[in-house]
Amino acid sequence: MSEKPVMDGMRLTVLGAGTSGISLAFMAHRLGADVFVSDSAKISGPALARLEEAGIPYEQGGHTENVFSGDIIVVGSGFPPKAPIIAKLRERGASPVGELDFALPFISSRVIGVTGSNGKTTTTSLLAHLIRALGAKCRAAGNIGSAIADFAGADLDYIVLELSSFQLYWTKSANLAGAIVTNLAPDHIDWHGSYENYAASKARILSFVRDEGFSVIQERDRETLGYCGGINYSLSWGGAHETQVISLSTKEKNAMMGGVELFRFCETNLIGVHNMENTAMAMAAVKLLGLDAESARASLASYEAPPHRCRLVLTTNSGVRYIDDSKGTNIAASSAAMSSIEGPHIVILGGRGKNEDYAGLLEPLRKFAKCAVLIGEESDNIAAALESGGYMNFLKTGDMESAVKIASGLACPGDSVLLSPACTSWDAYKNYEERGEHFTSLVMKYAGDKNDAVRR
Repeated sequence: MSEKPVMDGMRLTVLGAGTSGISLAFMAHRLGADVFVSDSAKISGPALARLEEAGIPYEQGGHTENVFSGDIIVVGSGFPPKAPIIAKLRERGASPVGELDFALPFISSRVIGVTGSNGKTTTTSLLAHLIRALGAKCRAAGNIGSAIADFAGADLDYIVLELSSFQLYWTKSANLAGAIVTNLAPDHIDWHGSYENYAASKARILSFVRDEGFSVIQERDRETLGYCGGINYSLSWGGAHETQVISLSTKEKNAMMGGVELFRFCETNLIGVHNMENTAMAMAAVKLLGLDAESARASLASYEAPPHRCRLVLTTNSGVRYIDDSKGTNIAASSAAMSSIEGPHIVILGGRGKNEDYAGLLEPLRKFAKCAVLIGEESDNIAAALESGGYMNFLKTGDMESAVKIASGLACPGDSVLLSPACTSWDAYKNYEERGEHFTSLVMKYAGDKNDAVRR
């Protein structure tokens, strides 16, 4: 950045005081802008303290005319497009600027964008881990933790950026060295209005890859993404060993790319078939960036899955596994977890719903589960959908504690007790992290004598 603040004297309004909104506000403040923050809800205590300490004016609990004083109006990543303030902006001929459009021009690193319905956090963090292991300066950013605006002017070689459909909706232009779409399945329909709109937002990432960049997608998502150009690599199980195909084999238990082995499944500690897809996409990205994929392969074993994403909590000496997939907040994620983990499952389902059709759980439950234990606000709705589909191997209970007790009592050697709720946590917990931690603590309490268990 130049010595003189590049936004000196510019007036800027930031809509939304969540993680991305606060980061955008402080980035603009550092660049010399006159910043004003507006949130329709109450701003969290830590964010409020930061704003006050920096002398950045704000309003909370509603938007006033002060919003319109900005020369530029920037929206935080989760700000809904149907919000009344957005309609007012457009009535006045103002176009809100998205997080990426505002922040990326100040990022000098090569940026790889990762999106998808499920698996994007694991893929993002794994790719960053592999790049760092090769000696490059790399950070994971976006939905995974620190907002992209925090890295404006940072001395980094790469940023691996986890992107939500919300962020991509607001983005008009970006300059990405590569893009990964892990998979597509219905999610956030309430925000986007339809699955088609949701998928269209995800597909936007592919249009932001520069000419010499790369993209990696699932072959099964090609038609939905509507993308066939560029340097496009697709992933499939049992696919031919062609130049632009990443092929995974259940027989050989490996991933191949252009006839070259990327890795063998036994080289990673990750659990589940879906995580083999995540690993294959991350390894392919290393290779497509022109880095030493064979050397990166040696670092797979040192990577640990992010918390609450098909993470092994404990294995008893009798052979019962307890797996925390609290991040499985939609039907597609829970179905993937059930279908990916070997052996029969006792699945804990339920929480607050996302207006999904729980009939989508029937097939994976029939194929992979001994039974389901239902909890939370959606337990009656899930039960009704299962009954309508003829699946009766379930029972309802009051809360997570009773669910863990029941599941532990039903589990036999070789079974997995899987928390993968297919719902959000907001009926009983602040977030999925708190739900996962509660599950973990209960497992440690009820999974038998701790001397007869091995935690991993």
